[in-house]
Amino acid sequence: MRLEPLDRTAAGFVEDFAGPGLDAGRWVDHYLPQWTTPDRSRARYDRPPGGGLRLRIDADQLDWRPEDAPLRVSNLQTAVFGGPLGSRRGTHRHRPDGLEVRTETPRRLLWAPRSGQVDVTVTAGTDRGCMLAVWLVGTEHRAEDECGEVCVFEIDADAVSASATRARVGIKAHHDPRLVDDMTEVVVPVGAGRAQWSARWDAGGVVVACGGEVVFASPQVLDYPMQLMVDLFEIGPADDAAAYPKTAMIHSVVAS
Repeated sequence: MRLEPLDRTAAGFVEDFAGPGLDAGRWVDHYLPQWTTPDRSRARYDRPPGGGLRLRIDADQLDWRPEDAPLRVSNLQTAVFGGPLGSRRGTHRHRPDGLEVRTETPRRLLWAPRSGQVDVTVTAGTDRGCMLAVWLVGTEHRAEDECGEVCVFEIDADAVSASATRARVGIKAHHDPRLVDDMTEVVVPVGAGRAQWSARWDAGGVVVACGGEVVFASPQVLDYPMQLMVDLFEIGPADDAAAYPKTAMIHSVVAS
């Protein structure tokens, strides 16, 4: 079974990161900024000579929240929503110990469709303690139970080899009572971590593919606005300064 990549000439969102700066009309360069402070949520990234955008974890980067240390993140996302200061309203309430709004953030729905397809081409890094992930998550700006997640992939640094890549894919219910968790681990014949990963979600369910080959399918339906998140995490104690920056590449994003 195949999921064909989108036709770039017909897609509504084509990002090759070719411009001089990050397009603020498409991207929020903070990781869930409502739950923390701007100095902790802001992404680190650069543009290497070969093109694309390189997410970075730098030696001086702060933990996303002090309570979650050690955990550092550089993330791009296509929407942001949070309630008033001190409230528990906001996108991706993923922490079991609860989250409260620490920074009021104006709602921005730059790309948050109720159905569609996204193709993300990346090269996962192999730096110790890191994970590269691509998620579609409910924005929750209409209702708190519109919070499910399509995990397009999560790739740990030690899961990347010269001939194959191991990844977690599937659906996470979070606080949506209509969904059930359905996560699986797959091995794809992708050497050095570079691949095009795709996800389609609509009234027929969810399909995830790598290089066009379907690796996960589910009849579960997430019929509410979903934002895209592309994240590089460092999970665990910081290394010696010489180990930084830790990186992963985003080559392109095409979406309908």
